[in-house]
Amino acid sequence: MAGGGGGGAAPARKSKWGSPVLLKRARIEIIPLIDVMFFLLASFMLVSLSLQKAGTFKMALPVASTAKPDFKPDMLNIGVEKDGKVSVEKKHLSLDELDGILRDRMKRNTNTPVYVTADRAALHGQVNRVLERVRAAGVLKVAFVTESAEPAPGMASPAPAVPKS
Repeated sequence: MAGGGGGGAAPARKSKWGSPVLLKRARIEIIPLIDVMFFLLASFMLVSLSLQKAGTFKMALPVASTAKPDFKPDMLNIGVEKDGKVSVEKKHLSLDELDGILRDRMKRNTNTPVYVTADRAALHGQVNRVLERVRAAGVLKVAFVTESAEPAPGMASPAPAVPKS
């Protein structure tokens, strides 16, 4: 079989000093790399899903009931009642009158904070209409006043963050 043709593997390259040890080129095998990465991805996904199922502890946080309301003359408190009526400083206003008040306050001080307080039974659309008017007036600081639904066990009845006006 001397001088046979193709079909045989090419001999490995020898080093330039003529070492008798045959050198092989290093190959990076992709398939085991993909398997390892897939295993890590699946492991992290399962761990993260199991962490989401672990609920949080129920805590009764203290309520600041001794704090006094901070009324400042440069604040504007807007109330929305359950029937959709809008009030500022306990006076019922139309939305056009609200626009005028907002424009006047913004002329005096463009940094005036506005607090929107809504009745629990007020519809979302009614509160949203007030918010649209506040944004159209160019108010930069808008906040919603919220009250706790129920006092924590053993705690005094919670005071609102900013009292209704």
